[in-house]
Amino acid sequence: MKYKCLVFDHDDTIVNSTATVHYPCFQQYLDQFFPGKKLSLSEYFEKNFYPGFLQMCRQDFSMSEQQIKDEEIFWNDYVKNHVPSTYPFIREIMEEHKKQGGIIAISSHSFTENIIRDFKINNLPMPDVIYGWDLPEEKRKPNPYSLLDIMKRYDLSPNELLMIDDAKAGYEMAKQCNVEFAGVGWSNDIVAIQQFMKQNSDYYFTSVEDFKDFLGY
Repeated sequence: MKYKCLVFDHDDTIVNSTATVHYPCFQQYLDQFFPGKKLSLSEYFEKNFYPGFLQMCRQDFSMSEQQIKDEEIFWNDYVKNHVPSTYPFIREIMEEHKKQGGIIAISSHSFTENIIRDFKINNLPMPDVIYGWDLPEEKRKPNPYSLLDIMKRYDLSPNELLMIDDAKAGYEMAKQCNVEFAGVGWSNDIVAIQQFMKQNSDYYFTSVEDFKDFLGY
């Protein structure tokens, strides 16, 4: 195998969740608590990419820390009843990687319990380790904590890991650890995001099937 450990982001990398779950949830929250405030799907993608979700809440909607906590509760309740679907070929990649003795790790901005739920319902092999939104904010992506912990936990060097992510936070985390980064281009067609990923990723894939071929699976 090319990499002992594949470190996947979850949303819009493994499951198609922004368009089908997270964006509708956020707009519902705005409708209920910030009447008149609107955000298009493309704007939501771009803001999550940069400057990031929490920064968007603080800067664009002037949310207080309590309102951000309230939105998190609203989001978590919504997500419990809305399950995103896996992209084609993700299951095959994970199954083959595990079959060959590889490690599957998740570093995500979703809650761990929701990631596990998505894996079970979509019949994916369970990850070996998950770093989710449950972590303190200072340990979440783009902080390199999850990659550093993976290397320590499994006694791996940076060249034995590959970070796979559709967002800038994953790229920044990988670069801090000298871990190769695979940019995901199968989740949206936002030009600014695609340009950044093409220019800065070690590898860039517009389809999961191309990524599968790259891994030799």
